[in-house]
Amino acid sequence: MSLLQTLTVFELIDNAHVSGQDVVNLFADYPAVTASTHRVTGTKGATDFVRITLPGSAGKTQGGAAPTLGIIGRLGGIGARPTRIGVVSDADGAIAAISSALKLAEMQRKGDVLVGDVIITTHICPNAPTRPHDPVDFMDSPIDDVTMNDNEVVDGVDAILSIDTTKGNRIINHKGYALSPTVKEGYILRVSEDLLRIMEMTSGRPAVTFPITTQDITPYGNGVHHLNSILQPSTATTVPVVGVAITAESVVPGCGTGASHETDIALAVKFAVEVAKEFGRGTCHFYDADEYQLLLSLYGSLRHLQSRD
Repeated sequence: MSLLQTLTVFELIDNAHVSGQDVVNLFADYPAVTASTHRVTGTKGATDFVRITLPGSAGKTQGGAAPTLGIIGRLGGIGARPTRIGVVSDADGAIAAISSALKLAEMQRKGDVLVGDVIITTHICPNAPTRPHDPVDFMDSPIDDVTMNDNEVVDGVDAILSIDTTKGNRIINHKGYALSPTVKEGYILRVSEDLLRIMEMTSGRPAVTFPITTQDITPYGNGVHHLNSILQPSTATTVPVVGVAITAESVVPGCGTGASHETDIALAVKFAVEVAKEFGRGTCHFYDADEYQLLLSLYGSLRHLQSRD
């Protein structure tokens, strides 16, 4: 039951003094799980990056060859103190990522060990700044986006789910969560049929997707409009990346409080857990490798879109 883990994590981070070490402490009773944190200071403050590794029975950490799934909780900050009191909407990505790790750790302790490794990364900042954005203000981050990717996009993963609150727009008018097309090295590929299947199975509803543009998969800071940072990890890796957007029917600013819905986050967690199960055993693919090679042969590399230059 992913809701239990979601509520546990939500209560943990609803604290003006929460740190990355508090998140690491959640995993103290799971000896097979490796959790670590370190603080990074930027021009606008500091944040604690968190990394949680759950070994699979045939994963690379055990000398196996099963693929590794990366799950990133993408956000600017979990709070905007002192201008806002409490957990902000932007925190949903961090809550979902940590809750996914906690659910997988609990499964592992009960004997349900996944085949492949899973690596979860996010960061904890209860006092992040905000910045103007159309149609509503964004949460900003105390560190720059290159540093964010350096700490969250880790080597050794074979695909990435990037979970991010995506409510401050008029593009998605659905309460719950939605999936992006797969992005790989500058290409916006078709939406994965396997991920659609898993979404429909876990939600009990028709799959929901959202459109992205070329602008959205280019690095922040290049002067063009971005939906949000959900696909920024795709600018720093060669593996396929899919955005898991936690969404609303109304336009909600990322710095808004009282706007997180635990049941919606838990649905995203359930999805991420099921993807982790299937990805490690080879029954879930983020893209068609043969079709991608055909695109390369026809149109060449688009990796220049991953760079600001």
